[in-house]
Amino acid sequence: MDAMTLLQERRSMGKLSGPAPSRDQLDAMYHAALRAPDHKELTPWRFIEFTGKGLERLGELFADAEARKTPGIDSDTLDTARKKPLRAPLIIAVIAKVAPGIEKVPKQEQVLSAGCAAYAISLAAYAQGLGAMWRTGHYAFDPTVREGLGLSEHDEIVGFLYLGQLGGRHRRLTERDPADFVEQWQ
Repeated sequence: MDAMTLLQERRSMGKLSGPAPSRDQLDAMYHAALRAPDHKELTPWRFIEFTGKGLERLGELFADAEARKTPGIDSDTLDTARKKPLRAPLIIAVIAKVAPGIEKVPKQEQVLSAGCAAYAISLAAYAQGLGAMWRTGHYAFDPTVREGLGLSEHDEIVGFLYLGQLGGRHRRLTERDPADFVEQWQ
């Protein structure tokens, strides 16, 4: 697949099945991620992989977050939280490892760099015939989840990348006209 086709046809895949990407496929994704824009070569990224029992542990962490947020929450809601990570055979949490106080590289730029790394993983997955879904949601900002993942006070969860084999139907891509989004100053 050529680069322009990849960039113009990539899509999020909500239905993913096993097997999980192979180690070689993951290494290709990480090599792509490590080429993200990185002012001053801070490498402000960290990746946590969840598979097998790790997905269940992440689900427990999500359920703990729900329970702390809403004391007395019903068991069905907790079960739903536990099952969320099981929608893919592998999840990668992308963490922005923010180095505070870097004068020429503010926090926002470091978080955006980690976001570019996450997007590169998604593109590399699609280029290899795999599916990916970038999910964030309230768990990315929850103190219970942050603590459970061992984040420092300056770190940010950029997202959870759900990865696996393509499943389900491919919904039609929405056509958009670039002219609707571009303002020109001449």
